Amino acid sequence: MPDPSNTPERSLLVVCLCAEWCGVCREYRERFSQVQALFPQARFLWVDVEDDADLLHPLDVEDFPTLLMAVGDRPCFFGTVTPQAKTLERLIRAQLDDALSSTHTDAALAELVAQIRAEKLA
Repeated sequence: MPDPSNTPERSLLVVCLCAEWCGVCREYRERFSQVQALFPQARFLWVDVEDDADLLHPLDVEDFPTLLMAVGDRPCFFGTVTPQAKTLERLIRAQLDDALSSTHTDAALAELVAQIRAEKLA
């Protein structure tokens, strides 16, 4: 029987917004991949803010790494995090445990989530 929490409408999307030129981002990418292996029920994406500037517009990512997390098309976390695997793991667990109770109401974030799902996960 399929897991109902893993449908596109309810699955957790974890997007790391970084830049290739950023040394912290390059080091964090391996940790991001390690944590990804722990959560097969979530979708993980690495988005370079310069390569995908059109996708991110009008949002401006100033600090790295920045994470965007969403359940379906509803953003539930957006912000800069410390570049440790344990921090990412705790954030993901918190979102999976309480995914439907906290959401961002920022329309630009909701639009970004919808665009990422359409362009990057299609």
